[in-house]
Amino acid sequence: MTPYIAEEFTPIEEEILRRYFTNLDEPVFALVNLPEVVKGALFARYSRSPLSLRRLFLDEFVGELDISGDETIDATIGLRRAEELYNRVFFEYGDDSVAQLGGVHLACEQSSNLLTKVLEWGRLMAYLEQSTRYIAYDDRPGGRFRYYRDPEVLSSPLGARYIADLDRQFEIYSDLVVKMKDFYRETVPQGSGDSDFIYRQAISAKAYDSVRGVLPAASLSNVGIYGTGQAYEALLIRMRSHPLPEARDYAELILKELRKVIPSFLTRVDLPDRGEEIGKYQADTRERLEELSEHFFPDEARIADAPLVDLTDFDPDAEVKLVASALYPHTRHSDRAVEERVRQMTVEERVRVLQALMGDRGNRRQRPGRAFERPSYRFDVLSDYGAFRDLQRHRMLTIDWQQLSTAHGFVRPPDVDTAGCTSEFDSAMERSDSLYLAMEEVFPQQASYAVSLAYKVRYMMHMNAREAMHLLELRTSPQGHPAYREVGQQMHHLISDVAGHRAIAEMMQFVDHSSDRDLERLESERRAEEKRNQRSSN
Repeated sequence: MTPYIAEEFTPIEEEILRRYFTNLDEPVFALVNLPEVVKGALFARYSRSPLSLRRLFLDEFVGELDISGDETIDATIGLRRAEELYNRVFFEYGDDSVAQLGGVHLACEQSSNLLTKVLEWGRLMAYLEQSTRYIAYDDRPGGRFRYYRDPEVLSSPLGARYIADLDRQFEIYSDLVVKMKDFYRETVPQGSGDSDFIYRQAISAKAYDSVRGVLPAASLSNVGIYGTGQAYEALLIRMRSHPLPEARDYAELILKELRKVIPSFLTRVDLPDRGEEIGKYQADTRERLEELSEHFFPDEARIADAPLVDLTDFDPDAEVKLVASALYPHTRHSDRAVEERVRQMTVEERVRVLQALMGDRGNRRQRPGRAFERPSYRFDVLSDYGAFRDLQRHRMLTIDWQQLSTAHGFVRPPDVDTAGCTSEFDSAMERSDSLYLAMEEVFPQQASYAVSLAYKVRYMMHMNAREAMHLLELRTSPQGHPAYREVGQQMHHLISDVAGHRAIAEMMQFVDHSSDRDLERLESERRAEEKRNQRSSN
């Protein structure tokens, strides 16, 4: 029994799709024979569309492309390439750098919100994930709501309850979307200069944001990935030894499709003395640590209360060292000598250096150089899982998270209370908690599927100041979700007030601490419409 729904296409559509996708009926497939700009545009549109990638390609892209010369191509049978050179250099000689030179666009559809975090773990890959902000989860493709149906769970005595409870979660979500749209239309009137289209878009995004916490982590998502052969090898080795059955099964789907386009780069993934050996090592260390954590932190131990964000580690001398790092590449002195001279400077002299390092920043995309990577901060975060989903995508830092459960309680958006929907929201949380507890003993990994996104998860983010500048200025922007905006705002306060790095905090000048945004996406939708109007007038 497969948990995936196969798409249906007409014979004419199949004839077109075979040229560009490595299969037509499975949730994982590679994109081939298309210009890079088209693949990039497809993935960008993909993240905000409820459609599958193949359907999106047919509906919105084929008409814009000249495909007349591609009639003889059939990507579904695999691409035959001359691989002797790659085999000799890469496999026989072990030159890993060769595997960094071949990349693939891969679509990973119908993956749970637990699996998407596994897929997006690697630093050296690019990802776009379907957004809960632009897409309503109230449709039923194939006659069923969009959540992962784990075969082991469904074949157990808990199977019927799992389906009934998650169906009810989606029904509550669907009802609340309607009520919250009505609420926002009543409380936030349409601006005189706003078109009906952008107002509807902003209202929908706000409603989806307010009730996305009802959705369970089993909710399905689509992820577009671009990565090199080396990055895919690391991803597959990790997934093949992962404790979540869905991840292990999905790894085989990915490997099957990638071997149609870059087989030489993936030769080692399932070799007993290479990929399998590495995977066993990873699984062994994880199991050892799990046993020790159970010993040192037994279940009955009380979990201490914690703030939303806690700054647990920083360097008190970070600003002095930052000044030294800024000056270092512009001298001929040793690192020690430069730092010694900086310590002799007055505060005013150090400020002059930091001002020169920052320069005249015109927008958040203008960031200081690598000297700003010298200071670092370690944050312990306890936010709802929805906010975690967005913050986890920042890969140029160290992030680790604990398993999703209902142990830390949940977050209910204030607007849900104001709209009079508290009881419906809370009933969904109670149902989620009850199902999770029933599954936890029998299915310790799959139990997290039952947990609604409003429940809190604990995770650690360790980043240097340059990455902090990027993350905080981006994630506190007014059009962002209130949940992760608050995390970013608190991080900024902690850098300034707890670490005492006020100069560094001031350099992050585009961190936005404003609040009381009625429709966060409205200004963004206005800019998008202005660009559309400009294109149509040209």
